[in-house]
Amino acid sequence: MIEMQTSNHSMNLEIPEGLGDMLRDFTVSVLRQRPSDLFDFAAEYFEKARQQRRAKSVPMYIIVDDENEAQEPDPAFFKPKSNKKGRFARRQSVSAERYDPEADEDDEKVVHPKTDEQRDRLAEAVQGILIFRSLDTEQMQDVLDAMFEKRVDSGQRVIEQGDDGDNFYVIDHGTFDVLVTNEGQERKVHEFVEKGSFGEMALLYNMPRSATVVAKTVGSLWAMDRNSFRRIVLKSTYMKRKLYEELLDSVPMLKSLTEYERMSLADALVTKSYNDGDCIIKEGDQADGMYFIEDGKVKVLVDHKGKGPEEVARQSKGKYFGEMALVEQQPRSASVYALGKVKCAFVDRDSFERLLGPCLDIMKRNIEQYQR
Repeated sequence: MIEMQTSNHSMNLEIPEGLGDMLRDFTVSVLRQRPSDLFDFAAEYFEKARQQRRAKSVPMYIIVDDENEAQEPDPAFFKPKSNKKGRFARRQSVSAERYDPEADEDDEKVVHPKTDEQRDRLAEAVQGILIFRSLDTEQMQDVLDAMFEKRVDSGQRVIEQGDDGDNFYVIDHGTFDVLVTNEGQERKVHEFVEKGSFGEMALLYNMPRSATVVAKTVGSLWAMDRNSFRRIVLKSTYMKRKLYEELLDSVPMLKSLTEYERMSLADALVTKSYNDGDCIIKEGDQADGMYFIEDGKVKVLVDHKGKGPEEVARQSKGKYFGEMALVEQQPRSASVYALGKVKCAFVDRDSFERLLGPCLDIMKRNIEQYQR
């Protein structure tokens, strides 16, 4: 929640969950397709994304006044400051070097040694950070390796509005104020208390800092340098999407989806890893989503009238399972176990209903074949 002060009363600014993921996915789409006109591409991208959503769109921010009435903030408050030196005006016309994940061959990992106590504190601090949500276990270990501790004093300015982005920061402990300067006035727009992260936007878009962050108390931060951030967050997200798109292209049922629909589905997938013998779904459980086999093999077991589980099928890369319970809105009709190490791309129930509507008829026909 972001607090803003006006001449009349205080207001609260709420940034919805998922905004960071949405902007990151848009950035990956830009890097992948390299549009000649970024503004036209952005307009088309978000229009298609809006059309894909069945639910009503959520505003990027809501300000609630003392009477709890929602209203739009004054756009001028967020307009970059323009002074005689043009320090902040460059945000609107900065010509940044283009980052190409495919051309980036720098896979050298940065490792900052840490004690066990430091690593435990860092692991706790990065929990729930949206920008890391799509990373797998190995990539999260890269995050822990690449971050270094930075202690700050009360009053220390950690990042300065208008400066180039150098690091991404995760708060270990302490209180930090976020300040925005506009028309010569510096205003507090947010306060981080003991947790949170900042600095990713300048690194994602290679633009100057859009705000100043000042330590209100003595504190400690975890920092990740620009190159490590790009390699782990941007490049890994780009490569994962490419892998998922290739996986989805191999599934015949999904041929009925448009290219954009497959891209949207690829963005919604999350990798889940299993060891030999692990139960991936259990017969009788409520369905939480659908699985595409990314690597490895699974076996399908059905308990026929209480006589005990019987193996009825085996599936490998490119196959999918778990859709039946979602289509029929019934509990799981079979159990699925990993044979050796298995990786699956998982799509949750909400994304399934939103993105796989065009495939439902095909799924229903396949289910009829299963039942026969």
